[in-house]
Amino acid sequence: MGKVRIVTDSSVQFLNPSLIRQFDITVVPVTIRFGQERFREGIDLDSDAFFRRVLTEGMPPPVLEAPSVAAYSEAFSQLLQETDHLLVLTMAHGLSDSYRNALQAAEAMRGRSEVVVIDSLTTSVGLAFLVETAARAAETTSSLESVVRIVRGAVTRVYSVFYVETLDYLFRGRLIGEAQAILGKILGIKPFLTIEDGVLLTMEKVRTRLQAVDRLIEFVTEFSDIRELVIVQNTPHFTEQTRLIQDRLALEFGGRDFPIMMYGPSLGTHLGPDGVGIMVYEAEDDL
Repeated sequence: MGKVRIVTDSSVQFLNPSLIRQFDITVVPVTIRFGQERFREGIDLDSDAFFRRVLTEGMPPPVLEAPSVAAYSEAFSQLLQETDHLLVLTMAHGLSDSYRNALQAAEAMRGRSEVVVIDSLTTSVGLAFLVETAARAAETTSSLESVVRIVRGAVTRVYSVFYVETLDYLFRGRLIGEAQAILGKILGIKPFLTIEDGVLLTMEKVRTRLQAVDRLIEFVTEFSDIRELVIVQNTPHFTEQTRLIQDRLALEFGGRDFPIMMYGPSLGTHLGPDGVGIMVYEAEDDL
């Protein structure tokens, strides 16, 4: 029967990328398109290169293209030579067709093997939380049903909130209308976003970065027991803003030091080049 193998898409972002090799996780690449140019995320295009392109004057806006049904089918066929059980975790259905394409590829395998596809309802670091949970569970049991049960429970404990400086990407993604985009620019509005039920939604709006930091901290302090928390931004280095967020979080959570990470091209196609966010993995309730 073999070990349960884990498959995901390249929107996943691990703080420790060596986990991919450690747990033998299969990552199917997303394509990022700039006009007629296409790049495989994590292979031809990393975060640095993505932001350089986005910030280049005259560059066409980036478009996310999910892994195709054929790409998933090829990955599944290779893995099913080693095992009968695959668990596939994709980015949220509201952010791309990754889930739908993986599901279609899995349906074609029905009867020959067991392939379970789960919509993570998140992406980036949030997806990494879930993929690592799945991979560690697969180390302790050969039961696909058990791993699936663990992951489905974990999906409900991943949360995220972001704010962005520009409204352009939200307008292109049809999260706001043209009138909202124009008025927002005039008023200097910075939207607050969350991923809810797999869809990126506008929660509220703020006017200043300090207000944005306050709102981020308010969001985090709603959690009584945080298993993991990562601050995501458009640079791998601390900025004045993320340093302030770190300091505020340390006061609220007994000196805990939460890491920062540069978000990847997949998330960048939705947030644009100037987003800041927090992704939380809530601890499991033992009661």
